[in-house]
Amino acid sequence: MARTQSLYRCTECGWTSIKWVGRCGECQAWGTVEDTTAAAASSRGTAAVSVAGTRVARPITEARGTAAQRWNTGIGEFDRVLGGGIVPGAAVLLSGEPGVGKSTLLLEVASRAAATGKRVLYVSAEESVDQVRLRAERTNAMHDQLYLASEVDLGVILGQIDQVQPDLVIADSVQTISSSTVDGIAGGTSQVREVASTLIRVAKERSLPVLIVGHVTKDGTIAGPRLLEHLVDVVCHFEGDRQTALRFVRALKNRFGPTDEVGCFDMAGDGIHEVPDPSGLFMSRNSTPVSGTCVTVALEGRRALPVEVQALVVPSSAPQPRRVVNGVDSSRVAMLLAVLERRAGLKLSDADVYVSTVGGMKLTEPGADLAIALALASAARDRPYPHTLAAVGEISLAGEIRPATGAKQRANEASRLGFTTVLGADAEHLREALRVAFSLTQSVRERELDRAF
Repeated sequence: MARTQSLYRCTECGWTSIKWVGRCGECQAWGTVEDTTAAAASSRGTAAVSVAGTRVARPITEARGTAAQRWNTGIGEFDRVLGGGIVPGAAVLLSGEPGVGKSTLLLEVASRAAATGKRVLYVSAEESVDQVRLRAERTNAMHDQLYLASEVDLGVILGQIDQVQPDLVIADSVQTISSSTVDGIAGGTSQVREVASTLIRVAKERSLPVLIVGHVTKDGTIAGPRLLEHLVDVVCHFEGDRQTALRFVRALKNRFGPTDEVGCFDMAGDGIHEVPDPSGLFMSRNSTPVSGTCVTVALEGRRALPVEVQALVVPSSAPQPRRVVNGVDSSRVAMLLAVLERRAGLKLSDADVYVSTVGGMKLTEPGADLAIALALASAARDRPYPHTLAAVGEISLAGEIRPATGAKQRANEASRLGFTTVLGADAEHLREALRVAFSLTQSVRERELDRAF
């Protein structure tokens, strides 16, 4: 009899090898290479099984299309990201960096659900019950229908679910829970796969929504096998800067709704609060126009947010002037400086340049190019723009202004907030946009002179 050749496959990327290795040669992941010979042999011996009744395949036109019945969590911003609320039987994965506020948000969700009469089981594998209670007292999340359990064994957690019979389960976190039926330590590839698949199976069988917390790696990706993101129905990412209180929840995957929604929250000492209208968070509150500032309207998912860009240009005698940016792409700013000098005749190569956004907002889209360029020009010439000016547009290397995506939505939001002049695709070239913007500064200077006398 011929000897069976073993084949090892990476569970992350599918890379194969004829011998076992500890680290995948393709994606460089550790502990993801497994022997697939036994699984292949068992699949070859599987016989066909006859089906009858409702399991028979039928045309898609005969299938019943039933809309998912959602229930609101009581937090409008979180419901927005989920697509309108939690779907019974859905598995939601919430990831984020340590200390960003994942547990605080889910404890608030559990409290709001318990207040509506639903029984909630909050399983914390990282903190004790007393620690969770202290946070609940601080955030005013106490309720009799909220059950707490501090368990790390999957079998015990399933027993808690059978005993409590909850309407919502929160598992914090999947990387700290382990199953006794699988070898390996908690957080390993096999353990995370087993824990996640078991919780999702329970969710589907009982129509029980499950919210799962997931850790992230150094590069910001979800820790564990990539299969984890494929198994769950919704993947949300909780992000924010620890230096600011602003937090964002983004939907990266959603089988029941859109994936371009963003929820805004404010982290405070007494818990986390939703911010339904964050239009004033990213703009300064100076009553007098200041040079080096310009407002743009950025798109975060489906939401249009006004963001103020600030620039400072200082003469420098150093052989290599400084370029310091915060909240914007440094390479994008370098490109805009070159375009301003070459296409608009504004020499900035001998000056220190500082560019930042207000409120810790991060601008990565090219639609903010025009606002950054106008802020730099205003700082270089020390001429402020009026508060009624906003700019949206992408700038090419030739100095041409291209329209940004969602231009109509941005213009409507700018008009709602009182911006009467929105520079964008109506100006074909950067020189034309600068000419229009600086023409508005004349009225600003006249008003300052009137107030002075």
